[in-house]
Amino acid sequence: MQFIHNDLGQRKAGEIVEVTLTSGANVRLMNSSDFNNYKSGRRHRYIGGLAKKSPLRLQIPNSGH
Repeated sequence: MQFIHNDLGQRKAGEIVEVTLTSGANVRLMNSSDFNNYKSGRRHRYIGGLAKKSPLRLQIPNSGH
């Protein structure tokens, strides 16, 4: 599995994350627990998906890492 991981650290619910892309990509915003599940091939939750336009703005649903 090949991916780029950016740790946003501790964030509050409602904050906006802006992702700038040069081409289309799958962008997934998830907490640390879901990221560990993702890396292990288990079920996980995320916000995002295929981003065709840049910049992509995602709102953080819950406070946490």
